Amino acid sequence: MIGIIGKKLGMTQLFNEQGQQVPCTVVEATPNPVVKVMTQEKAGFAAVELGYGAQRVARENKKGERTPRGRRATQAEIGHAKKAGLDAPPAVLRSFRLDDAPGKDPEVPTYTVGDTITVGIFAPGEKVKVEGTSKGRGFQGVVKRHGFHGGPNTHGNTKHRKPGSIGAGTDPSRVIKGKKMPGQYGNVRHTVIGIRIEKIDAERNLIYLRGSVAGPTNGIVFVRKQS
Repeated sequence: MIGIIGKKLGMTQLFNEQGQQVPCTVVEATPNPVVKVMTQEKAGFAAVELGYGAQRVARENKKGERTPRGRRATQAEIGHAKKAGLDAPPAVLRSFRLDDAPGKDPEVPTYTVGDTITVGIFAPGEKVKVEGTSKGRGFQGVVKRHGFHGGPNTHGNTKHRKPGSIGAGTDPSRVIKGKKMPGQYGNVRHTVIGIRIEKIDAERNLIYLRGSVAGPTNGIVFVRKQS
């Protein structure tokens, strides 16, 4: 189902008509241009590719002039954006299926290259699913990664935050697969479903989502419609 690409600005609070305080995540979703359209006949499914933001483009250098440092968009990305009539290639590209709505004969919306998707596709009170990448915390131990309680802090104990025994005895004489161990924590894609839209600010392209979503401040999130 259609959605939009946005940037997580942070969290705030709203007060509803009953005077209740509602914690909200603010997502800034500027108009997303439709960069590519995939149809059922050509791709086997109906979808649109949306863009967000803009990349830097390398300027033409004079003879003997050095190229400025920093990442610039590739020629393939520039050419792909020109087909959609964009001046600069988007920083983020994401495809959204259009034919996965529930029901026997769902209505599939149609879009053309050059159209823009705005926050106007959503309405307050609507339920959406939000996808983001959680904060990367690097290599962490079992206490931080899995919430282990740790060992006692008194009576000469020296194993405060260690995992302890990991074996399973003589049989099967190996570490069981999926054992909770130290390792990489965070930096994974996380989707939250059933989030309620509390407010839509069309003038500032803001979406107020009830509760929290994965990702750091200024992190990219994908907001999709949900039945």
